[in-house]
Amino acid sequence: MAGNTFGQVFRLTTWGESHGPAVGCVVDGCPAGLALGEADIQRELDRRRVGQSKVSSARQEPDRVEILSGVFEGRTTGTPIAMMVRNTDAKSSHYDTIKDLYRPGHADYTWDAKYGFRDWRGGGRSSARETIGRVAGGAVAKLLLARYGVSIVAWTAQLGDLKAQVFDEAEIERNIMRCPDAAVAAQMIERVDQARRALDSLGGVVEVRARGVPPGLGEPVFDKLQADIGKAMFSIPAIKGVEMGEGFGVAYLRGSQNNDPFIRRDDGGIGTASNHHGGILGGISTGEEISVRLAAKPPASIAQQQQTVDRAGNPSAIEIHGRHDPTVLPRLVPIAEAMLALVLADHLLRQRLARAEL
Repeated sequence: MAGNTFGQVFRLTTWGESHGPAVGCVVDGCPAGLALGEADIQRELDRRRVGQSKVSSARQEPDRVEILSGVFEGRTTGTPIAMMVRNTDAKSSHYDTIKDLYRPGHADYTWDAKYGFRDWRGGGRSSARETIGRVAGGAVAKLLLARYGVSIVAWTAQLGDLKAQVFDEAEIERNIMRCPDAAVAAQMIERVDQARRALDSLGGVVEVRARGVPPGLGEPVFDKLQADIGKAMFSIPAIKGVEMGEGFGVAYLRGSQNNDPFIRRDDGGIGTASNHHGGILGGISTGEEISVRLAAKPPASIAQQQQTVDRAGNPSAIEIHGRHDPTVLPRLVPIAEAMLALVLADHLLRQRLARAEL
């Protein structure tokens, strides 16, 4: 299977299946000397972990990370960093009765169409449990970026038609929806609870921003910074739309409205008076804040009876039981941060190769 590795210089490979013995990743290209311990990885994995609240799956996994290689005496050695998380609460029996049925909204049919064979236990490799490797690798990328003054923050911006009206960054980790608006977060939690009781699920929008990104990151043609960010975000399960900067809003603007005037900052550097471009021009970072919005579909696993067919094409009804997220948004927040960190870490290291003086 191709497509398990992301990045060119800072490279992440993920491995494992939802109901296999373990999942994990290998990070290659991380410079030597970066302070790194399991606690640094665990902090991010705990944010992604299932079973934390009534707005996530009830599957109980400790998600304890083990660093197998690439770290010695608390620092990276410059060699591949292998990390593993064991699966301890997989219940494959939940899928025995539907293993030959194509679940609506899932990748069952397309995997059969491609490979002619698939791991039907919880979706196998197409399960969102694969994102553990992304978050673990993103944690390493975040530590590397922090050395250059880059920080990343994401939050739940919208659930259905409920939109955050206030941005209080300190509030994000104080509520289970990871919404920066406490009042709207309470409404979101109630809306998710209603959907769960109705055996349904909800979609929404997560926003992620990177601050302190130096100008000059990205390649001007096929590896534009926004192109790699788009690929990173679209590779996350459940993502159906990605916007950067004004996104589709530019369709309603004139050039005189959309252009961001260049100015000299108080620190003597060059910046822009506004940021419709979302921190990227010509595929290269400008030094302004990079803003990305991700539209996530409602989780496909719902307990309502639905119509489908089996592998032979015979019509059938299906009910999906087990432990599933009623919305992906709170757990999507750390995943989105990780993927943006991976892109920026890769391009930061690539930029060091682009000019002799770097």
